[in-house]
Amino acid sequence: MPNLTPEQKAREIIDQMLVDAGWIVQNNAHINLGVGLGIAVREFQTSAGPADYVLFVDRKAVGVIEAKKVGTTLRGVFEQSAKYMAHFPENIPHVEMPLPFSYESTGIETLFVNRRDPDYRSRRVFHFHQPETLFEWSQKTRTLRSKLQVIPEKFPLITDHLWDAQIEAITSLEQSLSASRPRALIQMATGSGKTFTAVNFIYRLIKHGGAKRVLFLVDRNNLGKQTLAEFQKFITPDDGRKFPELYNITRLTGNAIDPVNKVVITTIQRLYSMLRGEEIEEDLEEPSFFEFSPGELGDPRTVDYNSGIPIESFDFIITDECHRSIYNLWRQVLEYFDAFLIGLTATPSKTTLGFFNQNLVTEYTHERAVADGVNVGYEVYRIRTQIGQEGGLIEASHYIDKRDKKTREEVWEELEEDFEYSASQLDRDVVAYDHIRTVIKTFRNRLFTEIFPGRTEVPKTLVFAKDDSHAEDIVEIIREEFGKGNEFCKKITYKSGEKPEDLIASFRNDFNPRIAVSVDMISTGTDIKPLECLLFMRMIRSQGYFEQMKGRGTRVISETDLTAVTPDAGQKTHFVLVDAVGVCEEDKTDTRPLERKKNVPFDKLLQLVALGVQDPNALDSLAGRLARLDRNLSPADQEVIKVVSDGVSLKAMIHGLLDATDLDTHLEFAEDNLDSNDEEALEEAKQTLVKKACAPFDNPQLRETLIQLQKKSEQVLDKISQDILLEAGFSTDEAEEKVHTFRQFIEENKDELTALQIIYNQPYGTRDLTYQAVKELAQAIERPPYNLTTEVLWQAYQRLEGSKVRGAGPKRLLTDIISLVRFAIEQREILEPFPFTVEDKYQNWLIEQLDAGREFTEEQLIWLEMIKDHIAGSVSIEIADFEEVPFNQKGGIFRIAELFSENYSNLIEELNRVLVN
Repeated sequence: MPNLTPEQKAREIIDQMLVDAGWIVQNNAHINLGVGLGIAVREFQTSAGPADYVLFVDRKAVGVIEAKKVGTTLRGVFEQSAKYMAHFPENIPHVEMPLPFSYESTGIETLFVNRRDPDYRSRRVFHFHQPETLFEWSQKTRTLRSKLQVIPEKFPLITDHLWDAQIEAITSLEQSLSASRPRALIQMATGSGKTFTAVNFIYRLIKHGGAKRVLFLVDRNNLGKQTLAEFQKFITPDDGRKFPELYNITRLTGNAIDPVNKVVITTIQRLYSMLRGEEIEEDLEEPSFFEFSPGELGDPRTVDYNSGIPIESFDFIITDECHRSIYNLWRQVLEYFDAFLIGLTATPSKTTLGFFNQNLVTEYTHERAVADGVNVGYEVYRIRTQIGQEGGLIEASHYIDKRDKKTREEVWEELEEDFEYSASQLDRDVVAYDHIRTVIKTFRNRLFTEIFPGRTEVPKTLVFAKDDSHAEDIVEIIREEFGKGNEFCKKITYKSGEKPEDLIASFRNDFNPRIAVSVDMISTGTDIKPLECLLFMRMIRSQGYFEQMKGRGTRVISETDLTAVTPDAGQKTHFVLVDAVGVCEEDKTDTRPLERKKNVPFDKLLQLVALGVQDPNALDSLAGRLARLDRNLSPADQEVIKVVSDGVSLKAMIHGLLDATDLDTHLEFAEDNLDSNDEEALEEAKQTLVKKACAPFDNPQLRETLIQLQKKSEQVLDKISQDILLEAGFSTDEAEEKVHTFRQFIEENKDELTALQIIYNQPYGTRDLTYQAVKELAQAIERPPYNLTTEVLWQAYQRLEGSKVRGAGPKRLLTDIISLVRFAIEQREILEPFPFTVEDKYQNWLIEQLDAGREFTEEQLIWLEMIKDHIAGSVSIEIADFEEVPFNQKGGIFRIAELFSENYSNLIEELNRVLVN
């Protein structure tokens, strides 16, 4: 378009956009409203002047388009559109006055207004809506946004089946939607029921908001299956039927969206491919994007309009725990649709918050979830070994094993010189068997004495390995060291042999396996509630990914369900993170951009190119890796590559990649094939060459073949070096922080809370402790910013001052908070459960009574025991309590009056004072 003005260029782009969306574009002089459903008429005359375009649907005017040159800011242009909408000729058929729909567009940027919306405002859209959509909207009396505005008041949330945090999330989201805020972020701790929360509000959006279709995005297949299962089992609270009985749901495995479905679940990878009109191999939907840093993922993905998936396909898009990169890498994919965007995350980054316009509608942290009993907390148990910290040395003249990474075949070789390796080379270049064995042996030996004292069954344990080969070695050593068979410990990776979902189901629901070893398959999203232990044998440098991995252990589970798979577990009060690599001390960041693609492993680089990372750095890096590989391959290997790639040689692939990044090749291709070498022709040539060069790597069989051939290099197997355990024990840092927070809480609240006032002023005098005052105290420490519980504090003191702590079991009574306060302010030298203190005082009181010549009958002693036990659990006892169990079963207030005559009220007062003070 070399001779066109900027305005004319914009009109040409807009004309093409309209045609792509299914509109027939006509000049006013040649108008023919009978040739189709949607007609866009240029320069249509109104009493306010000619509108750039008037849109007719089914022969009636429904809206206008105001066209502006590229670069024009559009927010103030609506006033022009509004004149044409309000001054449309009344004698010409129209749906209403003013016309309801308007667009302002430069062809690059487009704004849309539906005047029927309450407090209507312009919103950016990727493209024009199709005529069928405007026809449907014009027939409805109420818009989506007008329905959303009344949901909070008109349809109160049924809360019987929801936790407080879920109620807060749903109500806050609905308030945000009622204000037509286009984006909202829900932060809920892992294990607090994000998906269940989403199913609840999606049901309400469909039923009460009239949502036509909802897209639920995940970043890998396994989570899509898990999400589908959540929808399938959801029983609607107001109807009683299951969700699928009312609305159709699908998880996409193909590239078509059946309009009958109300909820569509898919991966972001598949959605991108669908918009591009391309097929996607299912294996590209398996890895989580938490595994990649932004630098590895390359440039943002771009999409063009796809008339088969118009922008109005979805009213809401839910992004569930997707990696932070989706908000720059896949931004255009998300913004393609004219839909509300709702994010669900446990670990929001600054990028995520920015994408959602800082509209964090609810913030439910792990600390709050622990305080509410929705999550369990964790303790860190550190294992440090000499080889794990410093690496190792094999001296010359020793024979060592070398293992082919592909075949795992081992050969012996005599060392001619010393072989030294660092800790960072472990389990990739070098396998030090005794390092793995020392970690596993320490874990086994300390499991029932320190990590889970008193237990006899191995808790459900998940081990994180570096790669599949490392996982294989760990599985072998765990089975040996625990003296168990194959069912005891299983590898759960993409190369497990068995179906991963079947292995995960067994790990979740059955007694065996007790230990699962994985690389990344269970690292995010996967719900395994019986997990009580995570063993890290790989380093993690992304804070978000680390939080996700820790989240596997936070799930709460009922005692019945837990003991069904772990008979001696009792109640799940916490999980243990066993750190064998220093992952808890490693400095982590939210973003780790790589300086060059040379730092990306070969298998990841192949996968990234297949996913659409096609920037010059990625293609040049891949060409270089393949060139090095080419030099080491035998003729037989080369032939294997040609067979799996349908005749394309490795050299041809390398040259194709180099051509795709070479400007001279772009110029030559443009001149030979496009008869032009201007900027647009060069860009088209580049895209054509890039697409051709990358096409072979869409083939998963070729990628796997190249990976296996590249892995022909050897691993050194160090079976000689003996590792030394340097340290094994629980971390004290977190315990010290919690104790410090508790002391700070006491100092800040000692004049505010009744219980603290009374304890500080011991002996109590005129005011006695009450159950209500103690309950108020316990609730206060659970609230932010303290986020403490009696269980957490007891464990912290046990870790720091174990010799002064009695009764370290996990189950605590409400009244134990009294013991914690007294110990913290040094009124007591020993921390013991409150019932222990009451018991000691009771025994001393009995001795004093005997010394004073006062004896009790057997029945009186039984009653005194019951009174003592009640005070231990409730701080005090009152007359009304004798009408409750167990007292009413033995005669209640009348019987105690008979047993202790008129002195019973004085006795109760005395015991309340003596046993608590």
